[in-house]
Amino acid sequence: MSLDIFWFLPTSGDGRYLGTSDFGRAPTIPYLRQIAVASDELGYDGVLIPTGSGCLDPWVVASSVAPATQRLKFLVALRTSLGNPTSTARAAATLDQVTGGRLLLNVVAGGDSAELAADGVFLGHDERYAAAGEFLQIFRDLLAGKTVDFEGHHHRVEKARNLFPPVQAQVPLYFGGSSPAAHALAAEQVDVYLTWGEPPAAVAEKIADVRARAAALGRTVRFGVRLHVIVRETTAEAWADADRLISHLDDDTIAKVQQRQAGMDSVGQARMAALHRGRRDRLEVSPNLWAGVGLVRGGAGTALVGDAKTVAARLREYADLGVDRFVLSGYPHLEEAYRFAELVFPLLPGRQRAAGSARAVTGGPFDAAVLPRPLARAA
Repeated sequence: MSLDIFWFLPTSGDGRYLGTSDFGRAPTIPYLRQIAVASDELGYDGVLIPTGSGCLDPWVVASSVAPATQRLKFLVALRTSLGNPTSTARAAATLDQVTGGRLLLNVVAGGDSAELAADGVFLGHDERYAAAGEFLQIFRDLLAGKTVDFEGHHHRVEKARNLFPPVQAQVPLYFGGSSPAAHALAAEQVDVYLTWGEPPAAVAEKIADVRARAAALGRTVRFGVRLHVIVRETTAEAWADADRLISHLDDDTIAKVQQRQAGMDSVGQARMAALHRGRRDRLEVSPNLWAGVGLVRGGAGTALVGDAKTVAARLREYADLGVDRFVLSGYPHLEEAYRFAELVFPLLPGRQRAAGSARAVTGGPFDAAVLPRPLARAA
């Protein structure tokens, strides 16, 4: 099975440690462009650009960095609770033209009620998914070139059209969510269901549910996993760097973050928190699956930790469940993009490393074939 491997643009900032500004990197466009260009040259299939009040706008970021890349796809967050489907369809079609048909959209219904309230959105959990379903129905029809008349509970349009079509016949929709309402939306509307990195048995249950729901509607859905990675030449090095990543965290900081996350109505966030329960002594929640990132980071909170062979084997375990794409990240994102590609890409089925990384090094101090032989010692 060929796997699609995506990387991540850290539009809320980057650094070597979690929970501290020490050695922090601001999410400037030049820095994000560096990561995008590196991802493109290394052979990643795309990059995820997230959304949130603490992030740069994902649509502006995508349009800013895309011209510096050649083949990289851009998985751009689409907040269905902000804006409306007609204007968003125009923006998506335009961005697909800007990227030359390399746009993907990651649908986000929203899981933080406080953040949503600050944006003027006061819908309950299931209401958000119902509104998202109406939004996507209109949105997909518009991008398909249809004239749309629609009257629902949350959205209404009359004779809506999108005059300038995208390059792609239909921009693929990704989506993640762990509640029954989210699974129903995934089965009905999206192309790829993307789950955060839970233990394989839990992921298998989610895949089975979404797949069955989609089949009942005569649809098929593909599956992906969103994970962090800490891969090193040896497993001991990887675990040491996992510990180092959270070494600047204190218990008070962890407690405050966990208290805030507990106030969210996101089922997925609750599942992430349940893996570690805010404790440092129970972070390996499945073989090589480490929940330390989730101590202070919302959303995807787990990382695969180990040497290259081990991490590749864990990815294949997910692939055996029906997962054919992974959205990965690591701190700092520029260096870790290189590290993962160099160590793990050669071990994954169907992966072709980009010319810059696959080409054998010739000449100079990195090519043993051309290094001068040491002088023979005198007898």
